[in-house]
Amino acid sequence: MAGSWEELVTKIKDRLDIVDVVSEQVVLKKRGNSYWGLCPFHNDKNPSFCVTPHMGIYKCFSCGEAGDALKFIMKTRNIEFKDLIVELAEKFGFEVPKTYSKDSGYKEQKEQMLKATTAAAEYYHNLLLKNKDDNAEIALNYLTKRDINTDIIKKFHIGVASKSPSALYDELRKDFSNDILEKAGLILKSDKGGYIDRFRNRVIIPIQNEYGEFVAFGARALEDGQNPKYLNSSDSLIYNKSKLLYGLYTAKDAIKKEDAVILMEGYFDVISSQAHGIENCVASCGTSLTAEHVKLLSRYTKSRKIYLSFDTDSAGQKATTRGAEIIRDVFAGIGDIKQFDESYISSDKDKYACEIRVIAPPEGKDPDEFVRSVGAEAYKEYMKNAPLFIDFRLEQILKQKDNYKTPQEKAQYVKTIIPVLSEIKNRIIRSEYVDMVAQSLGIDAGAIRSEIKVFERANLPQTERIVKNVTKKQSIQQKAQKNLLSVFLVPDSPLTFTQINEMMTDVTFDDEILINVKSTIDKLTQTVNNVKELIEHLYTEFVDNPDAQAILPELIALSEVYKGLDETDFTNVINETIAKINRCKHEKEAKRIKSLYEGVDDDDPKALEIQMQLRDKLKKIRQSEKI
Repeated sequence: MAGSWEELVTKIKDRLDIVDVVSEQVVLKKRGNSYWGLCPFHNDKNPSFCVTPHMGIYKCFSCGEAGDALKFIMKTRNIEFKDLIVELAEKFGFEVPKTYSKDSGYKEQKEQMLKATTAAAEYYHNLLLKNKDDNAEIALNYLTKRDINTDIIKKFHIGVASKSPSALYDELRKDFSNDILEKAGLILKSDKGGYIDRFRNRVIIPIQNEYGEFVAFGARALEDGQNPKYLNSSDSLIYNKSKLLYGLYTAKDAIKKEDAVILMEGYFDVISSQAHGIENCVASCGTSLTAEHVKLLSRYTKSRKIYLSFDTDSAGQKATTRGAEIIRDVFAGIGDIKQFDESYISSDKDKYACEIRVIAPPEGKDPDEFVRSVGAEAYKEYMKNAPLFIDFRLEQILKQKDNYKTPQEKAQYVKTIIPVLSEIKNRIIRSEYVDMVAQSLGIDAGAIRSEIKVFERANLPQTERIVKNVTKKQSIQQKAQKNLLSVFLVPDSPLTFTQINEMMTDVTFDDEILINVKSTIDKLTQTVNNVKELIEHLYTEFVDNPDAQAILPELIALSEVYKGLDETDFTNVINETIAKINRCKHEKEAKRIKSLYEGVDDDDPKALEIQMQLRDKLKKIRQSEKI
């Protein structure tokens, strides 16, 4: 057990990797010793969000938002500091000090829901494997027709739901309250009173999160005409379909190994593919692909190579296009999307923000049917030769060329190709594509190039009003005060806390937050032994003061400038900063006195007094400039 709250916070911070934490929400690209991406706290168009791993902080150089790993989680999840610490303590296996008495109802509810969904998954699974229900044989026959054997059933924990209206409820009500079972999406209130099972007369496909916990279910109808064909769990405290991908728990190691992921549409696509050796595939859970899905995947594939393997019908092609656009939007802020193969020009993979390819076997089958009927090796061969998304789009458009005969029809037809070609940023590669399209259509390549120019002029992005910093503009004096406070946080400082404090005896701070930070530092430096302890205690001290806590990462970043200075240079820096603060203070006061003097008549006896005050202030300013 952690001896104190501060000790627990320290242990948790030591376990958190800020790059991993931020990557759950932001796609990052390494540049030098830092990582950059689009800021999640404002509408960022160009990467202005920087994560500095060795300092354990992030900062947006556009909106000014900054913090450490804990602050990032608090902001993105809208969770209070103490609740987050308790949650992370549970995750890492740390005990919370007994002094913490905050109500943990939220945590207990979540735990009970997870226990309920796990119990349900086991119940459904045992009904199928142990043939404990009349539906078991029907479900096994259905699965056998899909080449799903006992080993596959066990791997994916597939089960069956009884026709009985309340079989699951009758089983679980002994251990769980109605409220927990309903919130977990396992039961529904009946029109006749009481409760009934949400899933009945269906093959049950348990859904695991990336940690392997059973959080929801997909259910396939067993009878013809039974609607809906697929029934899925609703979002809950433990399940958000927009942020979870089916099969990721069993696929993530393969995704890392292959450095690529295959996105499919259905549960059985993933089950069949993984069961036959295509292990790096996942699917969305009864919803369209979202930006959150893509961000989740980016944590497992460094090259961000994503294959889209949807149905080849019209709906599947639309899903492919929509999915590619979402992927492209997510990664657009960190670089170019790969738009040509090495057959055109050699390149370094690291220059691409991501790579989107499409697996579309000509047989017109979905992945599940193709793998079962043609074979996994044939699928892998199509995957090996899968075209980039841009090539796939052009191929689909060019397939329709024979439908357009007259010049007028061809002109309209070419307009569908122009937007695709205009996306190719590399002019040489674009020229190659233009020549290829022109030859295929039997028209002049120059005419296509002219149309591209017209399209680009018509679609120039409007100049956006750039807000360099949406935070309050800092004064020179405030910046200097922050610089001065940051010297307390310099690792391996040549001066002790006491020596630094002695140099600041004549300094006054005029910002309420900075005054608070300085007084807290003064208090803590009486007991802590080093900078690391000071920083940890500062975060804890300001648990209930988010404004003060937000200043800390900025001070830590500023302290980096002074790292490695010898005692003489370090002392000079402190003295120069103090002089700047005092000079700003005197200038501000002189300005105030001058404004008073301008409002006083020269014959007024008070005018002479104000003149003398002004002269003294100007003298102090000149003296401070000589320091």
